Amino acid sequence: MIKHQRRRRRKRKQQPESCLEIVGGYLTTTSSVAVMAFLCRSAALLLKPCSRSPAALSAAARLYSSGGQYEYILVEKRGEKSNVGFIQLNRPKALNALCDGLMKEVGLALDSFETDGDVGAIVITGSDRAFAAGADIKEMQNRTFQECYGGNFLAHWNRVSTVKKPVIAAVNGFALGGGCELAMMCDIIYAGEKAQFGQPEILLGTIPGAGGTQRLTRAVGKSLAMELVLTGDKINAQEAKQSGLVSKIYPVDQLVTEAVKCGEKIAANSKLVSAMAKEAVNAAYELSLAEGNRLEKRLFHATFATEDRKEGMTAFVEKRKASFQDK
Repeated sequence: MIKHQRRRRRKRKQQPESCLEIVGGYLTTTSSVAVMAFLCRSAALLLKPCSRSPAALSAAARLYSSGGQYEYILVEKRGEKSNVGFIQLNRPKALNALCDGLMKEVGLALDSFETDGDVGAIVITGSDRAFAAGADIKEMQNRTFQECYGGNFLAHWNRVSTVKKPVIAAVNGFALGGGCELAMMCDIIYAGEKAQFGQPEILLGTIPGAGGTQRLTRAVGKSLAMELVLTGDKINAQEAKQSGLVSKIYPVDQLVTEAVKCGEKIAANSKLVSAMAKEAVNAAYELSLAEGNRLEKRLFHATFATEDRKEGMTAFVEKRKASFQDK
């Protein structure tokens, strides 16, 4: 009996005083002492200088800024004054295929930046491999005409084109189908050297449904647009620039930085007047020359009701930098 008791005592001494275990994502313990020890170690780690790389910090900042509400995109503010809204499509395994959930999240992020008084421009980008390789075909495969027509399928995708603040697309890799349409909804397109654009819907037995036939024709002319839509062929960044689809081309690793710099230049101007300028340019696609000129004149006259117009001209006369207040 005494021997058995000694054995039990030895076993108790060999066992740890407490046991920490992760159960269902939560930390559990058999001892409050162990909890205190764990919390103290955690606090010590938090007080140590951070040695993570800038890339890791940037990723953490993106995740923090998204507030946990986004599944398919990364959202943050960039630029020296944090005045450029930044949206990165983030479905790497699907080459950023545009599912309905992703486009709804893009709309939410755009709404947030639209109401943010500090943001003067927005950049949308993808990965080095793909801006967006197209719409999510698996999601569309079994849809019926009744579902598409009755539910006005893809209607909310147009949100990008209705934002008042200027939007810049930074396109690396594939921008095909819905990806090309998304880029064309933006106001400015910058392309990486290896970017490819196209509307290959014809190869799937359908046609572009988010503005591809309309915006592409207006951007590159009827002949090239018809060729791309009817053959499903792609054009590279150089061809896209020559045709007028893209304004500038940069090396892949510099593209996003240059797009943000462009956004910073825009954001430095009056946000109110920038919105008016954007409205006037977009009207050129919709109106005749006479009607467009009339709208432009009205908007030009309207700038004289703003404090920023007065500040801008006064600063020019006084040979100083203007300080716009967006009023």
